[in-house]
Parts: sequence; structure tokens; C-alpha cells
Amino acid sequence: MFSLQTIFGKGDKFYGLLEASADAALLSARALGTMLADKSETPALDEFRVARRREKELFAQINQELVNTFVTALEREDIEALAGALYKIPKTVEKFAERYALFADRLTDIDYSSQAAMLARASEVIVNMVGELRKGFKLDVMHALNERMQSIESEADRLLLELYRDLFADQADAGKLMVRKDLFELLEKAIDRCRDAGNVIYQIALKNS
Repeated sequence: MFSLQTIFGKGDKFYGLLEASADAALLSARALGTMLADKSETPALDEFRVARRREKELFAQINQELVNTFVTALEREDIEALAGALYKIPKTVEKFAERYALFADRLTDIDYSSQAAMLARASEVIVNMVGELRKGFKLDVMHALNERMQSIESEADRLLLELYRDLFADQADAGKLMVRKDLFELLEKAIDRCRDAGNVIYQIALKNS
């Protein structure tokens, strides 16, 4: 059975834009892992800005296409919600990178790699979930991917509590303590942004299954 989306050829346009948006989020997460692994006292921010600019361009393009397109691949409000959720991922990652760069010379002894690795895993799940949308809303696949996302987010919550315990136990400098606490929480927020995007995608799958 052919849908109106297929007849008018509108499906791939929005799926493709959303997939590109998810890829931009993953690019920013991987750039973060590279930056933290380098432990440079003067980290470069170019990759984060490229990913963020790409995400902004895609967000604007999706909104423009919604204005110009009569038939959409998904319901308009679902496209808007998912585009907005994806947009927030590299935005949060870039915010972390900018703050980290300001104090990098005083943060080389702090290990953010575990949270950064979780963020990369969460972003990969989002890429997979967005990619599944054009395949026909396979609820079992989406459920498994969403469960994986929830597991990553729960693990990140647990790790943050452990980091708080160690941080407050070992850090006597109040200024450094606040900076490091802020950065830990920004990484947690970035993972939460991935969870939020996953929840939007799963709700879309439930609605259309």
C-alpha cells in the first residue's frame, strides 16, 4: 500500500535531514572524547563549532521545509519536537567544551573520559534510532534501542553520584570545586539531552506503529 508521503516523494527529505542532525550530534560527542583524551592546556574548539553550526543550519532547514511542504514524512509536531531535541545535544556539548577550554590548565588531573564515553554511546544510539524511523516503525527494535538509552542514562546518573563523592572528599579549593562540579553536570546534561531525543523518537514510533 502506498502512502501519500511515498506518492509525493516527501519522506526521504525529512528523514534525511533528521539523520544528518543526529550525525552532527554524534560528531560533537566524538570531538569531545578526542579533546579530553589529548589533555591539552589550550584545546581547540573548531570541531565543536562546526558541529554546532551544522546543527543550526539543519534545524533552520527543517523548519523552512515544514513551511514549504504540504505532505510530511511524519506529523509536523513530531518533526519539530525531534529537530528541537537533536539541536540541543551539540549545543550542550559545545557549552561544556568552551568552559573546559577556559580552565583546561587546571583540569588535567580530572578524568572526564567515562562520562564522555557514555555520551558517545548515547549519541550512537540516537543515530541508530533516527535511522530506524524510515524503516517502518519497528517497535521491537525501537524498544530495544530506547532501553539501551535508558540504561546509559541511568549509568551516567550513578557515575555522577560517585564523582560528587570523590570530588567533595578530595577537593579543598572552593573555586576549582565549583568549576569541576559545573563541568560534570554539563556532561550529565548532554547525556540527558540524548535521552530526551530518544524519548521523542520512541513516542513517534509508538504513535505510528
